[in-house]
Amino acid sequence: MDFATRAVHAGLDPDPTYRSVIPAIHQTSTFAQPAVGEFVEDYDYARSANPTRTALERALGELDGGRAVAFSSGMAAAHAVITHVCAAGDHVVLPADLYGGTYRLVDKVLARWGLRYDLVDQTDLDALERAITDDTKLVWVETPTNPLLNVVDVPEVVARRRGALVAVDSTFATPVNQRPLELGADVVVHSTTKYLGGHSDVVGGAAIATDDALVEGLRFVQNAVGAVPAPLDAFLVHRGLRTLHLRMAAHAESARAVVELLNGTPGVSDVRWPGFSGMVSFRHPDAVGIAERTRLFTLAESLGGVESLIEVPQAMTHQSVEGSDAAVPADLVRLSCGVEAPADLVEDLRRAIP
Repeated sequence: MDFATRAVHAGLDPDPTYRSVIPAIHQTSTFAQPAVGEFVEDYDYARSANPTRTALERALGELDGGRAVAFSSGMAAAHAVITHVCAAGDHVVLPADLYGGTYRLVDKVLARWGLRYDLVDQTDLDALERAITDDTKLVWVETPTNPLLNVVDVPEVVARRRGALVAVDSTFATPVNQRPLELGADVVVHSTTKYLGGHSDVVGGAAIATDDALVEGLRFVQNAVGAVPAPLDAFLVHRGLRTLHLRMAAHAESARAVVELLNGTPGVSDVRWPGFSGMVSFRHPDAVGIAERTRLFTLAESLGGVESLIEVPQAMTHQSVEGSDAAVPADLVRLSCGVEAPADLVEDLRRAIP
């Protein structure tokens, strides 16, 4: 079936009891057992499994072409992948341009437990190949990257992996535009907070893989650590998936109009847009002033909601990379173009840019 059809129907089986079209929200912490040690399917305690979460995981798996494990945040999903794959003394290759939270997790938390890492510009495939050693257990890819929106060639990364597992953070692309498992990656990670949920009203994450042992390992970490989404959160992300294909097309049209304005505006430089999604970045000496003058673009962290957001990464989402090789320039502005009328977004930026 076409992706649009799958997005609408993924994980949506009618409720077996009352035949409701939309799955119920199972707001419970535990499940009654018919007898000691016996329970229905996987449902004994809600940290281990919950039917609302199961429906979301089925849907996410269908859209990305694997089996999904849902978490309470994108960072929880990243933590599960890294800690399942790696042990003390292992080596990870990270992108030199990456989300500040991922860098913070590895540099400030996991490095204390003996994990080693290198930051590499993964668009430079020769540099990537040199960085991967016999001790490298994981190559962590972001594409497009956050915040510079570089696009990384996933099949070429896979070809240079040696024995390492390749994980791709595909949050900015979504399965509408990119399905890393089909490109040879071992696991794809999403912050479902962003485009997949799509309405800025939920925080969540997911990791999707095809290898059964890898999936079961991620499920073990999910249960052992306990960073699971609440039933309502799972329900909200699942609801968002049904309009994902429509929203991503609208986000891209907004971004296209904004990029056209930025490319013709004096003082604006280094305009970046991967050609899909609603993420745009550019540089301007008055980055902070622009971010504080917009009216439709709300000054806020995060991205991927139906409303447009603007931020200065160096002072906001990427403070944790200051002083490292992943530091971002102070004059960088990142836009998350929403689904408002593109002409209104263009006019808002036109007024804000001096």
